[in-house]
Amino acid sequence: MNSSQQAVYSDTVVRQFSIMAVVWGVVGMLVGVFIAAQLAWPELNFGIPWLTFGRLRPLHTNAVIFAFGGCALFATSYYVVQRTCHTTLFLPKLAAFTFWGWQLVILAAAISLPLGFTQGKEYAELEWPIDLLIAVVWVSYAIVFFGTVGTRKVKHIYVANWFFGAFILTVALLHIVNSAAIPAGWMKSYSAYAGAQDAMVQWWYGHNAVGFFLTAGFLGMMYYFIPKQAERPVYSYRLSIVHFWALIFTYMWAGPHHLHYTALPDWTQSLGMVFSLVLLAPSWGGMINGIMTLSGAWHKLRDDPILRFLIVSLSFYGMSTFEGPMMAIKTVNALSHYTDWTVGHVHSGALGWVGLVSMGSLYYLIPKLFGRKQMFSVKAIELHFWMATIGIVLYIASMWIAGVMEGLMWRAINPDGTLTYTFVEGVKAAHPFYVIRTFGGLLYLGGMLMMLWNVLMTALNGEPKAIAIPAPAHA
Repeated sequence: MNSSQQAVYSDTVVRQFSIMAVVWGVVGMLVGVFIAAQLAWPELNFGIPWLTFGRLRPLHTNAVIFAFGGCALFATSYYVVQRTCHTTLFLPKLAAFTFWGWQLVILAAAISLPLGFTQGKEYAELEWPIDLLIAVVWVSYAIVFFGTVGTRKVKHIYVANWFFGAFILTVALLHIVNSAAIPAGWMKSYSAYAGAQDAMVQWWYGHNAVGFFLTAGFLGMMYYFIPKQAERPVYSYRLSIVHFWALIFTYMWAGPHHLHYTALPDWTQSLGMVFSLVLLAPSWGGMINGIMTLSGAWHKLRDDPILRFLIVSLSFYGMSTFEGPMMAIKTVNALSHYTDWTVGHVHSGALGWVGLVSMGSLYYLIPKLFGRKQMFSVKAIELHFWMATIGIVLYIASMWIAGVMEGLMWRAINPDGTLTYTFVEGVKAAHPFYVIRTFGGLLYLGGMLMMLWNVLMTALNGEPKAIAIPAPAHA
């Protein structure tokens, strides 16, 4: 094949998703800082129904998980699957539809949630018409991704694609089953399940949204971008395959740990606890595999801020996947349940693992997508890293302290059997930590704004180039 006939990668959709990941990251984190400030200073809802915590909190979670995280996953999976399969995207027009369809989903969420349209399900609040659109976009995504894998020019399927593929298939299953509902108007529906069964299905979905959307997908990023940035092979390819199968099998059964001490049957709660504890092994296997990829290249951490983002994200992944199983133990959960400790745990995973690995991957991707050798400002990446890391530490440490304190205050009992503290006294004691959490969130948001500036300057000063697909080795 001569150079004039060479096929090129379909990178327009990757560029679009990459830019929007950063834009939605800023939006989602801005809402997060605002509602964190509302918990410290409740007057900030200004008496306006659309600005109350109950309306904005699901907007924040959806924006950060599905808008920021989702766009980052679309961008990286489309980029990685082309490079590792030596072929262009299957049905590029369908890939373009996934971009515009996903942006429409995000816009619909941004309008409907503040207006109070919700199914009241964690991470699945959106009403049935939007759920249908999500299903259509997601099936299209699966067709593009697996079609690309199916038309690959190399025999081997690289491990990152196994993780991306598992994430795409499982999220489709989770979303369709959990969102089964009976419409009762254009923006009103009733769940197809009832009572404890509804809770069980919801947390099968909810925990696996964490396990597959926020873990398996981002592990796909980790297995491609860390070796690329470190210029080293994956530490153990065999371990990566063991990590994959152990993780995807075990994660599916851990959801009931969200329902300790509820109407769920006791054996189901215990089963969820056991599987959560087993999860520690594959999770730490993956973390060790990623970090040990730097064997012989540790010195690169000194002057490569992108590699620092990627490696520190793994340390947060390891910490969160140790903390999660510990919190799933019933006796620990008796203290942590309903407290801010849970909020700290979720954010150590979301800000530390998902946030940092996405930022590192995007900092690697964007110069290549826009024909530049590096980002517009490497010093800004360095500063962003420190702002993000210090912000995370302030956030999670304040929530850990507040959470343990709340748990201890709520269970304290006087000799006569009455509660030692009123609920309001617990809220008052937590107030200083809410202020610290808000400051940590502000730092993290500031870093994200700096990233947006850096990305836009890189894009505006670069020239996107068509990158030819390498010819097969036998050609």
